[in-house]
Amino acid sequence: VNTFAAMQLITTHICMAKDLGVHGNLFGGIMMAWIDEAASSMAVSLCYTPNMVTVKVDELVFKRKVKEGFLIRIYGEVIKIGNTSITFAIEARKVSVYTGEEDVVVHTQITFVRIDEEGRPTPIPTLVKERYKHLAPA
Repeated sequence: VNTFAAMQLITTHICMAKDLGVHGNLFGGIMMAWIDEAASSMAVSLCYTPNMVTVKVDELVFKRKVKEGFLIRIYGEVIKIGNTSITFAIEARKVSVYTGEEDVVVHTQITFVRIDEEGRPTPIPTLVKERYKHLAPA
């Protein structure tokens, strides 16, 4: 079920034996890394720079277990843009390779800041801010 109509697919992973925790389910830390990597790639692509850093990840609530052999599709959508930051809604869904059915496993919001070579916040390009101006704070 897509809770955010404008979400776009960022990446897909397959849950393999090496990704499982002691209970035979996808290890939460692996999922968190996949989410951060997916959102980071989206931030870098949209902001035209490799200099984007994660500054905040909201609560992650794991709603479903994921077993070996399931695909994980990670979707994202820009929900807020500031002068130096961009925030995404992220949703990870498990996908049955047999039926194609998708089920939300976890969702969160994650914020990135654009930085310069010294690590200081630097403005996101005007072109990007214009594209998402409807999301900017009033």
